[in-house]
Amino acid sequence: YHCASTILREYGNPTILYTGHVVNSIREGAFMGAYFFAYEGLREEFLNRANMNIKTAVPIAGGCAGAFAWFFSFPLDCIRAGIQGRDPGKKSKKAVTIFRELILKRGIVGLYSGVGPSIARAFLVSGSRFSAYETALWLLRGGRDNK
Repeated sequence: YHCASTILREYGNPTILYTGHVVNSIREGAFMGAYFFAYEGLREEFLNRANMNIKTAVPIAGGCAGAFAWFFSFPLDCIRAGIQGRDPGKKSKKAVTIFRELILKRGIVGLYSGVGPSIARAFLVSGSRFSAYETALWLLRGGRDNK
């Protein structure tokens, strides 16, 4: 509450609280689509073609899905950060302008600045997240596999 009230008092316009919201919503949609698509596909591949144990297949598929989804959506996250990191007192830049500036200043690599730690974290978090999800489903089924 204190943060929001301070920002509103300083800049006066409540829309400042939603800076970067559109780009972030697009990024979230792209991320979630890639995340679940990759997880389901990889999980099935690991279980059926690679004959992995489910206790191994789920965290590895989840980790790979998280890493892939972050890599896929990371350019939009860099653009969002460029929008949100601007001086609020200046005229806002559009996402296309931020994209163009990143490409001109740093090339395609500029869209992936800081991606390494994000992917490493995503692998670990997503692997454990999908393990917890599959365990919860198993428990809800009464300890039975869904066949």
